[in-house]
Amino acid sequence: MKICTVVGARPQFVKAATLSRAIAKRNVASAGAGANIDEKIVHTGQHYDANMSDVFFDELGIPKPAYHLGVGSGNHGQQTGKMLEGIEQILMEDRPDVLLVYGDTNSTLAGALAASKLHIPIAHVEAGLRSFNRRMPEEINRVVADHVSNLLLCPTDEAVSNLAREGVTAGVYNVGDVMYDSVLHYRAQVEKNPGALKTLGLQPKQYCLVTVHRAENTDSADNLRGIFSAFSAIVKKHPVVIALHPRTRKFIDVHRIVVPDGVRLLDPVSYLEMIELEFGARMILTDSGGVQKEAFFAHVPCLTLREETEWVETTACKANVLCGSSTERILEGFRLFDERRLTPDFAAKPYGDGDAAGRIVDALLRFQSSRA
Repeated sequence: MKICTVVGARPQFVKAATLSRAIAKRNVASAGAGANIDEKIVHTGQHYDANMSDVFFDELGIPKPAYHLGVGSGNHGQQTGKMLEGIEQILMEDRPDVLLVYGDTNSTLAGALAASKLHIPIAHVEAGLRSFNRRMPEEINRVVADHVSNLLLCPTDEAVSNLAREGVTAGVYNVGDVMYDSVLHYRAQVEKNPGALKTLGLQPKQYCLVTVHRAENTDSADNLRGIFSAFSAIVKKHPVVIALHPRTRKFIDVHRIVVPDGVRLLDPVSYLEMIELEFGARMILTDSGGVQKEAFFAHVPCLTLREETEWVETTACKANVLCGSSTERILEGFRLFDERRLTPDFAAKPYGDGDAAGRIVDALLRFQSSRA
């Protein structure tokens, strides 16, 4: 079975590493049985900074991409168009049995569109997620990808229900969340060789960890000021550490955002460093979907700097509070957790048992067998 996997952003590299390990494990287990999976990875270059991309392939043990499009930054249409052209050419030459895409980026959209027009089956990992906010480019990407996919590999029951409400029921499976697999795997590595907290002089459970990168926040001076204003109050109680995305650093300068004294801005950190920082944090503030889940997996309360979340299970478990960019709402959420007025239910298991990648491999093989 030939699979073409399209990735372009760092969360996708993490998921791809997890699934690639499961594929390699299955190939070893089925050696000689004729059920091998031959995976080729296409890196679109959507994340073009070496700290955001290249280091991940080395650190996470991801097979080197067979193709690197080197698309880089650009407007949505420009970036997606370049990816579409490059992926289409690769698919016409390789003719894989399945094209596999992850999540909701422009790389996801381009891969799904290219394959659908060439009548190549599509498997979408993290299918069925919805924010119900069509102003988010990610929402458009995930909806389109879902509606042209043949295998819809959902992380939760809620994702399955979202698809059913849109009339999509064929080829839908709740496999669990591949990010949970990843966190379990890499946390074990971190525990064997910790170092990030010591290097940064941080004490476990004594600091707040922040990530901000969504366009709705970085493109808005008012939103960024509201968020950073909240940090000026939080840092008086606990150190605030921001793992800074290149996009955010740029807009801090563009919008002339004042970084409060005591707030530490870090260059992009590696995935293993990020896992260590997340598990060591007292609280996490983020507008990232992936970091919301990782906070839940780490049993760390989360404040989401958005008005909605795709990961509604985290809010249902009282582990995540939606605050938007309002200084007042962020500080109220901070007090809820800091003063322990809200108690998260981290015992819940809405994202599966940590073997999503194995179930994805099973689904791919069943799909291929049904087409034989």
